[in-house]
Amino acid sequence: MRRIVVLLGLSFAFIGSAFAQDQAALAPPKVLLIVRENLKPGKAGTTHEKSESAFVNAFKSAKWPQHYLAVDSQSGNPRSLFLIGYDSFAAMEKDAKATQQNTVLSAALDRASAADGELLSSYETSTFIFREDQSLHPNLSLAPMRYFEITRFRVRPGHDSDWDAIVKLYLDNFPKAVPDAHWAVFQEQYGQGGNVYLVFNPMKSLAEVDSGLGDNKKFANLMGADNMKRLSDLSAAALDDVQTNIFSFNPHESYPPPEWIKADPAFWNPKP
Repeated sequence: MRRIVVLLGLSFAFIGSAFAQDQAALAPPKVLLIVRENLKPGKAGTTHEKSESAFVNAFKSAKWPQHYLAVDSQSGNPRSLFLIGYDSFAAMEKDAKATQQNTVLSAALDRASAADGELLSSYETSTFIFREDQSLHPNLSLAPMRYFEITRFRVRPGHDSDWDAIVKLYLDNFPKAVPDAHWAVFQEQYGQGGNVYLVFNPMKSLAEVDSGLGDNKKFANLMGADNMKRLSDLSAAALDDVQTNIFSFNPHESYPPPEWIKADPAFWNPKP
């Protein structure tokens, strides 16, 4: 179950201090572990929140230093993602060993896992590495954010150069059309297989989806017909699948760093 992974440890725009230990460290994590829990019908919402609160309480009681963010799907199948960031794979291993050696915490996680498993239709994990070279102004705080728009790109084998060309077109032109644009890109290292990239867009409200439609129009106008056709041709050649979904931050299922709670206690430290 997901807790075993804890023991071992998707349009263009993510993450600032999602897993930072202090507010000043705003860079995305170098290693991102994503745990996906697909929920049975009728088991989302408060039912799942109650189950997940057992994990949160266990980590709080242990004053555990490793934090994580939970987000719930607002589109597609009902599911929750748990985002756990590390500075390295060695740091993930260190967290795993420390958790295993803490018998009180391990026992609490085992009990919570048994109850949580009854709510799940499936469960899977993937590990990603941060691609700074494909990201734009990714350093920002997630404490005031409330949503992610996550785009998942699956690149066809042998088309890495086409993908690189797509990214370059965005990096060279999107900031000119939208000066405050930002995004972070993560490439799958371990998981389901295939050449998968995730692009995160953090949002304070869904009103940003409305404004984003205008940003895309500005980008297209700046690119011009020839460059937009090139982008379309590259995408048709390189991309096997593209999916975009909205996820809302869930403070009841998250174990956020204290700096987030201090910045917005009403949201990040909700009453049970």
